[in-house]
Amino acid sequence: MQQADRTLAAAGLILIYALTIGFTDNFVRVIAVDGGLWQFHLTRSVMAIGLLLVATPLLKLNLRPLRPGAVAARSAVHGFAMLVYFGSLAFFPVAVVAAGLFTAPIFVLLISHFAYGHRIGPWRILAVALGFVGALLVLGPAAVGGASIAALMPIAAGLLYAIGNIATREWCEGERPEVLLAGFFLALGLLGMVGLAVFALLDPIEAEGPASFVLRGWAMPTARFLFWTFVQAAGSLIAVGMMIRAYQIAEASRVSVFEYVILPCSALWGWLLWGEVLSLRALIGMALIFAAGLVIALRAVQPGVEPSPTASRQ
Repeated sequence: MQQADRTLAAAGLILIYALTIGFTDNFVRVIAVDGGLWQFHLTRSVMAIGLLLVATPLLKLNLRPLRPGAVAARSAVHGFAMLVYFGSLAFFPVAVVAAGLFTAPIFVLLISHFAYGHRIGPWRILAVALGFVGALLVLGPAAVGGASIAALMPIAAGLLYAIGNIATREWCEGERPEVLLAGFFLALGLLGMVGLAVFALLDPIEAEGPASFVLRGWAMPTARFLFWTFVQAAGSLIAVGMMIRAYQIAEASRVSVFEYVILPCSALWGWLLWGEVLSLRALIGMALIFAAGLVIALRAVQPGVEPSPTASRQ
């Protein structure tokens, strides 16, 4: 009964995580009205690191890494993943981008097999096939025909997350969660700073439409931009804290299945906030991705072997 209770508690924590992330990510479109991707990440990282420093003495955290080089490399990979993820939100609803992100376990399987020689059984091969078809359905004809770079961005985010999740396991075993969290935000802040510097030097003509979020340099921050960026920073820290706690109190193979609740949560917030209704094709694709993740998690040989689908999602 105790194990069942802990699993139920973990499910509740993951639900809070999914609802929080689904809500905050839906307001990236509001942030995009007043600022660009690079300024958003720099500002968000400064806010998040500030909150983390305040929390460190209160929660008795330790931000000293055991292997600084490994943490830096892992943080860089996840930083690029978040650039692609949030850039995708300028083009697609959150639920669609989240579906692309949740292809990460599929890429983890493929990379683990081809790079590390891990065996993939028939059930996991089926999961890869299901997830691949699901991703194509969610992203639509543009992804199939390669006609749109934007259509492939959510899948690229999933690939980068997969590499980062493998790095977490292979390079950063034993590192404290707060160390990886701080390293991630530091790397993303540096990437935002570099992006702003490049745009300041090149001074390109500002694009129109969704692409303007990605191709915009520094702009005087408005109160709305600062408010929703702070909500993003605080929401990320709280949500990821919930996720980490869930993995501490229950088996990882069980918790990783619960994480897929973020797909309907993102779709729910998109509908409540903006009236977005996903097509039947996209819903079927999301169901296939969910099924693929379920198979991967349930076929884990040992508890904790398979990483969280979004173990690094901040």
